[in-house]
Amino acid sequence: MQTWPGQPYPLGATYDGSGTNFAIYSEAAEKVELVILDEGRTEETVVLNEVDRFIWHAYVPGVRPGQRYGYRVHGPYAPDRGLRCNPAKLLLDPYAKAVDGQIDGDESLFSHRFGRPQDFNADDSRDHTMVGVVVDPFFDWGDDRPPRRPYHETVIYEAHVRGLTATHPDVPRELRGTYAGIAHPAVIQHLSDLGVTALELMPVHQYAQDGVLREHGLSNYWGYNTIGFFAPHSAYATGSHPGSQVQEFKSMVKALHQAGIEVILDVVYNHTAEGNEQGPTLSFKGIDNNAYYRLVDGDPAHYYDTTGTGNSLSVKHPAVLQLIMDSLRYWVTEMHVDGFRFDLAASLARQFHEVDRLSAFFDLVQQDPVVSQVKLIAEPWDLGDGGYQVGNFPPLWTEWNGKYRDAVRDFWRGAESSMPELASRFAGSSDLYQHEGRRPLASINFVTAHDGFTLRDLVSYNEKHNEANAEDGRDGESTNRSWNCGAEGDTDDPRILDLRARQQRNLLATLLLSQGVPMIAHGDELGRTQKGNNNVYCQDNELAWINWDLREENAELFDFTRRLIELRHAHPVLRRRRFFSGRSHDDLPDIAWLCPDGRAMCDEDWARDDAHALGVFLNGAAISEPGPQGEHVTDDSFLVLLNSHHEPVRFRMPEAGYGAGWRAVVDTAAAESEEVDLLAGSEVEVESRSLLVLIRTQEPTRAGTEGS
Repeated sequence: MQTWPGQPYPLGATYDGSGTNFAIYSEAAEKVELVILDEGRTEETVVLNEVDRFIWHAYVPGVRPGQRYGYRVHGPYAPDRGLRCNPAKLLLDPYAKAVDGQIDGDESLFSHRFGRPQDFNADDSRDHTMVGVVVDPFFDWGDDRPPRRPYHETVIYEAHVRGLTATHPDVPRELRGTYAGIAHPAVIQHLSDLGVTALELMPVHQYAQDGVLREHGLSNYWGYNTIGFFAPHSAYATGSHPGSQVQEFKSMVKALHQAGIEVILDVVYNHTAEGNEQGPTLSFKGIDNNAYYRLVDGDPAHYYDTTGTGNSLSVKHPAVLQLIMDSLRYWVTEMHVDGFRFDLAASLARQFHEVDRLSAFFDLVQQDPVVSQVKLIAEPWDLGDGGYQVGNFPPLWTEWNGKYRDAVRDFWRGAESSMPELASRFAGSSDLYQHEGRRPLASINFVTAHDGFTLRDLVSYNEKHNEANAEDGRDGESTNRSWNCGAEGDTDDPRILDLRARQQRNLLATLLLSQGVPMIAHGDELGRTQKGNNNVYCQDNELAWINWDLREENAELFDFTRRLIELRHAHPVLRRRRFFSGRSHDDLPDIAWLCPDGRAMCDEDWARDDAHALGVFLNGAAISEPGPQGEHVTDDSFLVLLNSHHEPVRFRMPEAGYGAGWRAVVDTAAAESEEVDLLAGSEVEVESRSLLVLIRTQEPTRAGTEGS
């Protein structure tokens, strides 16, 4: 095969219309072979003779999109020195932009023998592994413009590519569970009707299947097992042609953008699918194990693991940092995505051992002109020492706020002394973010996510029920802060069913009325259940997918959620860009916490163990937005009354200085809220375990301010 020297940059396989440039990094290699494969995986080998700065490269004329390829890396196999080169293993290009095939668990994928880890395995893995595919970079984006909504206007919807559409009756069967399925008008219409502004997709980077799960008839459904950081997962494409997943992914993004919906990717840069020393040799391990992975100090035969998966990428190494940044930049510039949620992001801050907000990774992101301009969301913890870092990420970042989730769950299940924490989280978590000059928008608020109970299960189960996962109940979180409302799981008791429906509305209303950025887990607006399984990572079936038959059964829940999102979008006071200051505006503070009797809360009120009811006044006069003519228009003011007690509580409307008249616009005690008008000083009964939202209809009176 004719070859030219080519270029060391960009890394990966780059098609230019006439041929393809191949470039791969390895400091450990003594020789690198590019392997060109035909449809039957018969191989033709090209030795890469050009090496610049440990980058091996060549240009091969005539190699076109759809071409399968891999690498064989010759070099030392010395695990005690952290070196694991093995030319018998056909290796996936770390920069492959599309992947063909899937691993099957064969022993040839490993560099040791099953049951005899000390024995070297020289079996060829070619017929059992994944390979790269040359892709066509050209795509007609038309007039695509990323929506790039500011955080304070954002409502995130977390979803799984397959789980979102696998049972949707309006999506053609051949499109269900794919990128094209999400792009279908019926799915986009659902998201648009709901009012969400961003779709956060669980991992779409190419991932590998776990052999242990396969043995139990299960699969890696969630996809937190990445092997290709540039490649859309091939199983989510409808086309059988290698590389078609790239075009289909781009078409999905384009369709979502046309509907004004951003695309955020859940990305897993903390580890790879190769596991520890007992794992397979698929790519990084055989290319340059010492460079790509964190190895145990003084014992490089073993992997330093803060992720619970067997390995951690070495974010202190320049090649790894370049890989991550090149990948992020590629997904923004070439695939047009609008942001990223970083799985176990604390691991990326471990340049050495401790989590360090001054790490090189954060510096690179901060100064990157492309990556720094999109949404950056951290899962601010990992499994290593000191890994829980909520509130400690740099100013550019937002964070999944686990403390918000816990506080809201505790309050609505009636936990003692939960009211002060709930108030802090409801107001934007200033204790976590304000000291660094960050704003409420740093907090990604959520009550449920892919990991844990669904919203319906949160109010239906006290215990996890993970028997289907074949781990004897050892997997999944055991402390869920859930409450089954009086019966475990399914029940026909109408009182319990009514309470569960109310609790779901309470949790959704709290989420969508809180300061910060709300995130809804897919299907919660429809009452999706996983039958008490709080860890469906291996359940690629109806247990984990959205059941779209629930649309009619739970139409009231969907409409309730839609109306809450609509209310949030319409009123800036419900999505402030700055923290409350407590200062006066029009003789009133921007926020006030009230007892049920209408007076302001004092320290003794907050300290009561048995306190389960409070009101919060949100002053719209403290917010001004540009009007249609450029004038500044103030927002409406709100009163939110929360009662997590098991009995009704009578609330007295605050004095007329807060407002002479109020109207109820949301009442979680009923799916269809009645518009009730109330005057200052009058009383209203808030049903047990419910929330009432009132909007001010008459302006404050000076007389009321003076105590009349």
